[in-house]
Amino acid sequence: MVPVPAALRTLTHRIRRTPHTPRRTPGPAGLAPRPRPWARALGLVGVVLLGAWLGLLTVGNVPVSVGPMNTTMTLRPSFTGGTKINVSPLGALRLDSHTAPVRLDVNVDQLDPERSQALVDHPERLSGLQDEVAQDIARGTRELALRSCVAVVTGATALGLAVYRRPRRALGAGGLALTLLAASGATAAATWNPDSVLEPKFSGLLSSAPSLVGDARSIVTEFDVYQKELARLVTNVTKLYDATSTLPAYRPDPTTIRVLHVSDIHLNPASWKIIASLVEQYRVDVIVDSGDTMDHGSAAENGFLDPIEDLGAPYVWVRGNHDSMTTQRYLEKLDNVHVLDDGRARTVAGLRFAGIGDPQFTPDRTARPGAGASQELAGARLATALRDQQAAGTPADVAIAHEPEAARGVDGEVPLVLAGHIHHDETEVLERGTRLRVEGSTGGSGLRAIEGKYPDPIETSILYFDRDTRRLQAWDEIELGGLGLTTAEVSRHLPEENHPGVTPPPTPAPTPSPSPPSSPSP
Repeated sequence: MVPVPAALRTLTHRIRRTPHTPRRTPGPAGLAPRPRPWARALGLVGVVLLGAWLGLLTVGNVPVSVGPMNTTMTLRPSFTGGTKINVSPLGALRLDSHTAPVRLDVNVDQLDPERSQALVDHPERLSGLQDEVAQDIARGTRELALRSCVAVVTGATALGLAVYRRPRRALGAGGLALTLLAASGATAAATWNPDSVLEPKFSGLLSSAPSLVGDARSIVTEFDVYQKELARLVTNVTKLYDATSTLPAYRPDPTTIRVLHVSDIHLNPASWKIIASLVEQYRVDVIVDSGDTMDHGSAAENGFLDPIEDLGAPYVWVRGNHDSMTTQRYLEKLDNVHVLDDGRARTVAGLRFAGIGDPQFTPDRTARPGAGASQELAGARLATALRDQQAAGTPADVAIAHEPEAARGVDGEVPLVLAGHIHHDETEVLERGTRLRVEGSTGGSGLRAIEGKYPDPIETSILYFDRDTRRLQAWDEIELGGLGLTTAEVSRHLPEENHPGVTPPPTPAPTPSPSPPSSPSP
């Protein structure tokens, strides 16, 4: 046998001990390259979020007895946060309670007959019901927090084990899910808004209303049916809102003056049935129309105004830029209509209103030269009339103008001024303390509703006034789906001075007139 050199034997031994690594070859038969770190991290986050969501859906529900009701509390992923109280099948109550990627859902399942009967048999227990409900909610929230932690950790860990098949990676997914839930809880606690209960938003889609969504032709041919159903929808929703909303900060009593503010009807005949329904359901004392009831202000349109006499409440009106003097003269002849112009003031249903018509008449929607200056002049004329009323000992409670820029001219002269024109609602407290309330289009912008991709909503509001002080106490914003839609939404709002613990500000002091006042028309 030929002897093998020692160096060659050593090299052969090393080659035998070296593990064989297969060469990577391109194509389907080769091994794929390892994923990049950012892709692995993104995949882990996706597994964590999906697993946590599945865990909440599966075991994240907590049954809680709140007073005489049986409820179920749940956390749900959400982009906006907040709290949603579902009162099936009536609708839902939404609160802007917090801003976080989780939403609290409370489902009212049923009313327990035994606990309800106990309250009926022992009415003295009602005095302690508020504390009992608060304790029940606190207990349910603690149970929900604990159950949610278990749910997200279990769901993320289980899904991580199924995807990665590695216990360490699965436990890491569960820990990351718990961290995300804790961060969401901290964000919710930091942004918690206890005053959100003062401004709830009730919404619902009544299953009994027929579906009238279709093309414009079907809506026109069935318009009578549509407006009747829309009026019935308003009736039902306002009844449900009155029955289900519990607003501890303000409850209108029978002596409260209720004003229905409408604007920019623009020849929509469905508006009259809606207004009549609201007058009946809310027991409205007076209706205020801040203009643009017509579209072109022609004499041929005057017959559209006749239903005003049968709405069931006095009608206070000011002229808009789509209403002509022909329109105004026709309204002055109708029973129960109070036309205000040139700062004239009228006392209607216990409130004193003063208003001025829009100085512009633009039925073709063209911009006229000097429009801004004319609005400022109209506001100054209305402010002068308000100062005259103050000097005469008959101060106005509410001022009305169509254009918001004209309404701004009465800042400091009156507690509240109403306007319209811009087809969406706004509320603003001006520099000298006057509150400006701009109403949306109660006619859903009229024929212009079908110009865009989606129909404009129908907007109106109920204003609540104290009969003694004649100051605004609260208001309800009512928004209905536009032409062909059957959705409805009602939300209540309180002036800042009516929030608990806030001292009401003094009435805005009128500014002195620079020249001797000239009395307006009676």
